[in-house]
Amino acid sequence: MASLRDIKSRIVSTRKMKQITKAMEMVAAAKLNRAQTKATAFVPYTEKIREVVSSIASGSEDEEVTHPMLQDRKEIKKTAYLVITSDRGLCGAYNSGLLRRTMSIINERHASADEYGIIVMGRVGRDFFRKRGVPIYQEIVGLHDQPDYSEIKNIASTTVEMFVDGIFDEIYIHYNHFISVITQQVTEQKLLPLTDMGGNDAEKTPKLDYIYEPNPEVILEQLLPHYAESLIYGALLDAKASEFGARMTAMQSATRNATDRIDELTLVYNRARQAAITQEINEIVGGAAALE
Repeated sequence: MASLRDIKSRIVSTRKMKQITKAMEMVAAAKLNRAQTKATAFVPYTEKIREVVSSIASGSEDEEVTHPMLQDRKEIKKTAYLVITSDRGLCGAYNSGLLRRTMSIINERHASADEYGIIVMGRVGRDFFRKRGVPIYQEIVGLHDQPDYSEIKNIASTTVEMFVDGIFDEIYIHYNHFISVITQQVTEQKLLPLTDMGGNDAEKTPKLDYIYEPNPEVILEQLLPHYAESLIYGALLDAKASEFGARMTAMQSATRNATDRIDELTLVYNRARQAAITQEINEIVGGAAALE
């Protein structure tokens, strides 16, 4: 049985750990609020670009505008997966659930590593794929908690270029979609080709008639890559909100567990202390009786 000093030491260390997890929970809550605000504010921008691109792509009744980024390729030789993870742990199943799902999809769809490639954001994902020998074409780590578009512009534009150049025939984004503080949903979104420009409310949204200068083809050539890059950035903002929600929940659970552990150790300590006092009293009474 542990001594009173050992039990007391465990109580002190657990209390210190509780202070740390509580502080991390509060920090995550503050970051979550900012991340949600940023992700929500970016949605109208993406929707407006999609609306314009969809209008241009649909063209007039006489002529439909086409672009390679809008058309499925006849033969899919290689697929890319852009996986968004965190740089740090202590966020519950945020990373493990996503990476397990990604590997499951890869194993189902591909027979060899020659058929796919990984583009990864986040140190946890980078280390995970490296250990398993998965081919990584691009990686970025050390992103800020509230990332700006300039931080991921290079990897986003290069990803789009690899599709345009034919290195990949299709690209998917894998990330955790934020639903609530306690719920994050592992999501697969097709990035390229852009075959679903209308979204879920395409039939409800009236088609707008734009006047283009110089012509729709030139505008699409400039706008489509930017739209694809904005989808990547939007997914990153959504994933960041999910990360902080998961971390807040994990630290909240850790704080609660620390409280329960402190109560258990305190009860054990009091019982052991009471037993020690009782033992001392018995020894004193026994000694006094022996002197009579």
